[in-house]
Amino acid sequence: MVGMGQLSDAENPGYKSQMPALVDIPEEEIKVLSFWESHKTFKTSLKHSIGKRRFTFYDGPPFATGLPHYGHLLAGTIKDIVTRYAHQRGHHVERRFGWDCHGLPVEYEVDKELGITGPHDVEKMGIACYNDKCRAIVMRYSSQWERVTNRLGRWIDFENDYRTMYPWFMESVWWVFKQLFDKGLVYRGLKVMPFSTACSTPLSNFEAGQNYKDVQDPAIIVSFPLDSDPETSMIAWTTTPWTLISNLALCMHPDKVYAKILDISKNQRFILLKARLASLYKQESEYKILDTFKGRSMEGITYQPPFDYFIHLKKERGAFRVLCDTYVTEDAGTGVVHQAPYFGEDDFRVCLTNGIIRKDTPMICPVNSNGRFTDEIKEFAGMYVKDADKFICQNLKQHGRLVNQSTITHSYPFCWRSDTPLIYKAIPTWFIRVEQLVDRLLANNAKCQWVPDFVREGRFANWLRDARDWAVSRNRFWGTPIPIWASDDMEEVICIGSIEELKLLSGVEVTDLHKEFVDPITIPSSTGRGVLHRISEVFDCWFESGSMPYAQVHYPFENTKVFQEGFPADFIAEGIDQTRGWFYTLLVLSTALFDEPPFRNLIVSGIVLASDGQKMSKRAKNYPDPVEVIKKHGADPLRLYLINSPVVRAQNLRFNESGVHEIVKDVFLPWCNALRFLIESSILPYQKTTHQLFTVKPNEFPMTNNFMDCWILSFTQSLILFVHEELSGYRLYTVVPRLVKFIDHLVNWYVRMNRKRLKGDTVEDVNDWKAALHTLLKVIYQITCLMSPFTPFMTEFIYQYIKQYLDYTDNLKDRSSLLPGYSPETGAPDSIHYVQAPEPKLELISLEIEDIVYWMQSTVELGRIIRTRCNLPLKAPLREAIVIHTDPNILKSVKSAQTYIIDELNVRVLTTTTDKHRYGIQLRGVLNHKILGVRLKNDYKSVVNKVKEMSTEELEEFVTTGRLVVCGHELSGDDLSVVYSTGGISDTQPNTSGLKRKSEQQSTVNSNNQITNLSKYETASDAKGLLVILDTTPDVELENERLARELVNRIQRTRKKAELIPENPIVILAITDLDTYYNIAGPQGNYLNFIQSTIKQPFTIMKQSTMNNVNLVDIKQHANSVLPDGWVLSTEVIRDTVSIPPDNIDLIIFSRIRNHEADNITATLTNSNNSISMEKANKRPMFVTVVNYADKSQTFKVQLRDSNNQWCVHSVDDLLRKVKCVFGWVHSINLQLYTLNTVENRKDLKLLTHLPASQLITLDGTTLYASVS
Repeated sequence: MVGMGQLSDAENPGYKSQMPALVDIPEEEIKVLSFWESHKTFKTSLKHSIGKRRFTFYDGPPFATGLPHYGHLLAGTIKDIVTRYAHQRGHHVERRFGWDCHGLPVEYEVDKELGITGPHDVEKMGIACYNDKCRAIVMRYSSQWERVTNRLGRWIDFENDYRTMYPWFMESVWWVFKQLFDKGLVYRGLKVMPFSTACSTPLSNFEAGQNYKDVQDPAIIVSFPLDSDPETSMIAWTTTPWTLISNLALCMHPDKVYAKILDISKNQRFILLKARLASLYKQESEYKILDTFKGRSMEGITYQPPFDYFIHLKKERGAFRVLCDTYVTEDAGTGVVHQAPYFGEDDFRVCLTNGIIRKDTPMICPVNSNGRFTDEIKEFAGMYVKDADKFICQNLKQHGRLVNQSTITHSYPFCWRSDTPLIYKAIPTWFIRVEQLVDRLLANNAKCQWVPDFVREGRFANWLRDARDWAVSRNRFWGTPIPIWASDDMEEVICIGSIEELKLLSGVEVTDLHKEFVDPITIPSSTGRGVLHRISEVFDCWFESGSMPYAQVHYPFENTKVFQEGFPADFIAEGIDQTRGWFYTLLVLSTALFDEPPFRNLIVSGIVLASDGQKMSKRAKNYPDPVEVIKKHGADPLRLYLINSPVVRAQNLRFNESGVHEIVKDVFLPWCNALRFLIESSILPYQKTTHQLFTVKPNEFPMTNNFMDCWILSFTQSLILFVHEELSGYRLYTVVPRLVKFIDHLVNWYVRMNRKRLKGDTVEDVNDWKAALHTLLKVIYQITCLMSPFTPFMTEFIYQYIKQYLDYTDNLKDRSSLLPGYSPETGAPDSIHYVQAPEPKLELISLEIEDIVYWMQSTVELGRIIRTRCNLPLKAPLREAIVIHTDPNILKSVKSAQTYIIDELNVRVLTTTTDKHRYGIQLRGVLNHKILGVRLKNDYKSVVNKVKEMSTEELEEFVTTGRLVVCGHELSGDDLSVVYSTGGISDTQPNTSGLKRKSEQQSTVNSNNQITNLSKYETASDAKGLLVILDTTPDVELENERLARELVNRIQRTRKKAELIPENPIVILAITDLDTYYNIAGPQGNYLNFIQSTIKQPFTIMKQSTMNNVNLVDIKQHANSVLPDGWVLSTEVIRDTVSIPPDNIDLIIFSRIRNHEADNITATLTNSNNSISMEKANKRPMFVTVVNYADKSQTFKVQLRDSNNQWCVHSVDDLLRKVKCVFGWVHSINLQLYTLNTVENRKDLKLLTHLPASQLITLDGTTLYASVS
């Protein structure tokens, strides 16, 4: 088939002209991966697009210190779909993978591995050695990342990647920072920052917001006796007892009213906010108010601190006095806030304003970088602050300062890397002035398209409005050094923006910009301050990832034009957690540099959770390994499951593996079945019948007037138009459901309703048959092209089978312009991913036809609901279907499709009407209690009663408009369902009455008794006012037709059981003692022609009780009576007892052969010298499977012995003759049989030709390969 565009076996061993019997999706995906690799398909596709308009995509860099999880796979799938689609639409799309190499994730892993507890350990081993360790592990899992990414089907360039540790990347980061420095956006300040004690470094405010957890902490109230009146104490509430060590002041609200009270039970006087009394005391009798006053009246009053470690500051700085500030609230606590200025942001501000602390004086910070108390705190020295809480509380209690102790559950920030609690700690830090950019950030954010949009307008915009200055320095070692050189007194500061600038100022040229290489470099002072040294800090790794648009192309040092043409990026995508991460840093830097947004379009995905709604956890093992899910189900099903879920709408997804299996079952297998039907049941029979190759040009459309052809072509063009419109807006969440639904429409409507025509069974005009095939092939080809970005493996698999029927020879007219990857023999693209997205052919779109089919489908689906509810199989014909709707145009559409509706519902007559009353239709409103009970509360009962009293007209109005006002409340959507009923039977109530009620009614029919003629109607309706009624009245004639259909079904099942294919020549014999079946299928039966035309093989029926009572000679004689001329009966293939409840029927199937073939087959040799020994044989049928080596889709089972111990094959020569007959090789001289283990060597199986007849039994259950020469 190479000449028809199919790859030869040597080029592509995974694809043949016929499909495998069972499509193993993971296995086929592995073959596709091998195909892509051998053909360099990704690189070749990029060659095709060189010179086309660039589509810029930024890939957010992950860390390679961990394995990819479902969140990565989801984001990777979204990115792959969009970039593949952009390529399909005629863009050049470079896709470079990026790696985040610096920062806490890497250092944390090294610290764990080496047992490093703090910066002193790093300094002891040497920064160069430490960084070498980081460099060694930074790409630890890169190979696994690449393997998983490739297995997912994502096309991205790993060879030309970018890494934040590459010197050229780091140099561009320096340039970015230099621009901000020169614009006055960089400053050094002492601020209280979120601090990771596990990583010994401050974090930015957005990093601190990434990992909040609900935790329990101590909640205590502590007394602060007044110096002027020690019997009176101010009381303050705190959840961080460890900060009381560093208490330097108390703060009150100047304008709120405070109370001095007597605590009755404690007999102590306390001062607190009056508004908090009710919260702290259950009853007023527990205290007595002695005085009230405003907070400002207490300002300046001194008190006794809980600890005396810094008592000297009382005289030196005026510490341990009351301050006033309006940040104090009455929402919690006592209205008196204890101030530890170096451990709280508001504390720092208030104490700085009031002179308790100054920027030019040493910090009061007795906690080191590991979160442990320093030696000056003797009682708790070396103790981790959180662990010290309980000992501090004990101390306070011993000294009578603990007024109350409890616990509180609240949300608390944890380090996003080490998963340990953060503390807030003052530290000198370098900042970017973000607060002064807020207006521009909001303006540039408004220029971007976010999908979904509510994230941009809500979550992200709110975050921007409250943006704080960005702390970009980290007290770490493995990172891009901040390029600031300063004098010891920090009065002379220089910012370096490039390697060349550093060389000019220092005279030293470097090739690596890491800390160990640049820290020794000094720069002479220009103001006489000696030499300038580089500051010790490195960049926050988020600053590096935010710089990637520039640094990945080494801008501005190289690729200036490339960057300028591709900025802002056309597209990025990540999870919703990046609203406080990468999305934010990208926007801050692009706004600060160019006052431009960094991207035009962004898809935000939600979070993939475990099936129980909890966060996925390796420790809890509450989710399946993604690699194993792909191995089991395939990558495409996983991709489609993820992107056809709420997670693409920025909502959370509870991952359930069964959902991936459902995608396989409901989408991929039907899709494959449609392809198999097209090739094996349609095209191959067409070619065999017409003796013509079937090929069509890929850009041509079929010339057809067939209604269903016109519908599926229109429906396909509408889909293409919709996909292009929606994907231009990056709305994957609207596209994928439509694509999945289209597969259902194609398989379960078009193919199902055109099976006979596609197979050529009902086609008198060969051109119409070809038009049907062309239509199905065209639709499969277009949907395959359209789906290729979403399911790259399955579409490649399908394309490799259909391209042999696509005539690409027009591509060969100018061979000089033939693109790489196109066949020089056929002109066909090697891969579906070389094919551009289809454009809709607008003139084929007929909304009228699509509307007709929509109402046809609605009618059929409602009819099926009735049949399912009433236990009425589709094979049971019914008298009439009545369709009712108030809109005559809808009824006209239904009437236009009545041929299909009658066939699909298996009814005799279709009636359409607007008259409900003629059929006694009643309407009843049913309220959604679950929704309305909560919403309406006390009004719910009155609404229920009102709905019960509603007229048919009022309920019909709701059906038409979708809205109804009841008792002042508007009902819409799922609030109210309108139920139709007739004859007292509701369309929502299951009803077992009807034609096939169970055995007693069927027994009556099968005994030829009359069915009682009782009229019976069943109804079903939808939300659009369509009502279907089926007449389920029992009827003898219809019951006989049902039985004939059931008989055909059981015959086909038996053929399948015997592994027969439709082309196998056979004779079918049924044996029964029931007059019912004999009258139906006997020589004079009304349905004999129907049965024979359906099974397409000779059929007869014998009237006997069971096959055990029938002589074999009589059976064969009866079967012989229906043989066509020139044929004789051969071997018995199968005996089977089938059930058509409550009856059983025996079926026997014989093979048949032509007369001249029979002459060559030796008669039975049971009594000859070659008689077969039966001593070891079990009494059961025996078979050997024979496969055509040249076309392995052709298989046949040869029966060696039947169930009566009668041998059908009596020698090896006999077996060879039967194989020749089966495959039509009667005139072939040299037939060879091979076993499985020798077939690859093409070694003649000499042993088989010399096999004694007595050992033929050894072939039972084996497989042989047949070949002729």
